Amino acid sequence: MQNSYAASKGSRGSIPKKRKIPWYQLCLNLLFIIVVILIMLPLVLVLSVSFSDEKSIFVNGYSFIPEKLSLMAYSYMWQDRFSILHAYGVTIMATVIGSVIGLLMTAMYAYPISRRDFPLRNVFSFYVFITILFGGGLVPWYLVYTNLLNVKDSILALILPGLLMNGFNILVMRTFFQGIPPSLMESATIDGAGEFRVWWQIVMPLSLPVLATIGLFNTLAYWNDWFNSMIFISDAKWFSLQYVMQKTLMDIQFLSQQSGTGNASALLATTPTETMRMAMAIIGVGPIVLAYPFFQRYLVKGLTIGAVKG
Repeated sequence: MQNSYAASKGSRGSIPKKRKIPWYQLCLNLLFIIVVILIMLPLVLVLSVSFSDEKSIFVNGYSFIPEKLSLMAYSYMWQDRFSILHAYGVTIMATVIGSVIGLLMTAMYAYPISRRDFPLRNVFSFYVFITILFGGGLVPWYLVYTNLLNVKDSILALILPGLLMNGFNILVMRTFFQGIPPSLMESATIDGAGEFRVWWQIVMPLSLPVLATIGLFNTLAYWNDWFNSMIFISDAKWFSLQYVMQKTLMDIQFLSQQSGTGNASALLATTPTETMRMAMAIIGVGPIVLAYPFFQRYLVKGLTIGAVKG
C-alpha cells in the first residue's frame, strides 16, 4: 500500500515534459512576426510624422522618432472639429445601415442561385457575372441615381450607388451556401418549413463565417468611400468623413500651386501641410483600426459556431 501510494504521489507530483515545437512551426511564426512588423511600420511612420514639427520634416525628412514633437497639425484640425465630428456621424450612419442592408440583400440573392433545384439559377448567376465584367459608364450611372431615383443630397446617396451589392460578394456567398449539406434543408422542408424559414433559421446560422467576411468587406467599402460624396452631395451636412479629408487635401494642394501669390504664400507658410496630411490619415483610419479586432473576434467565433458537425 505504501509503495502504491508513493508511486501515485510521485506520478501526480512529477512535472510534465515540455513538448518541443517543430522547427517549421518556429519558422512560420517568425515569418508571420516579420510580416506583421512590415505591415505596422507605415502606420507607425504616419503616426510619428503627424506628431512631428513641420520645419523638421522639411529639413530632415520623415523619421520614425520625431526630432521635435508638435501638435500643430491636430490643433489646426481642432479648429474645424464640428464639421469633422458631423462627418463622423454621417459616415457611421451610412456604414452601419449600408453594411447591414447590403449583407441581407447579398444573402437573399445568393441563396436561390445556390439551390440546384432552382430552374433559373444559371440565368441569375450569369447576370451577376456580367455585372462584374462590364459597367454602364459613369454618365448613365449618375443619371439613374439623380433623375430616376432622386437620391442627390441625401443619406441614400452614400448607401445605394455602387456599394449596396457587389457581384463578387454574391458569388463568394453562393459558393459557401453550396457547401451546406442539402440533407439539412430537405429535412427542414419535410418538417413543414418554408423557403424563407429554411434560409433564415438553418442556412444563415451555418453561414456565420462568410457573413462576417462579407460584412467586413462592406464596412471597409462604406467607411473608405469618398467618391459618392463628391458626385452626389453638394450640401455640406451630408459630407462623409473621407470626403472632408479629401477636400482638405485638395485645398492644401491648391494653396501649393498658388504659392507664388502673396496671400496664398503667407497662408501656406503658417499651415503644417505635411503633418496635417498624416494627421488626417490617422483620424480617418483610427476608428476602423480600433474596430477591426472586434470584427476579427466575431469572425473567429463564426468559424467555430458555423461549422457543420458530422
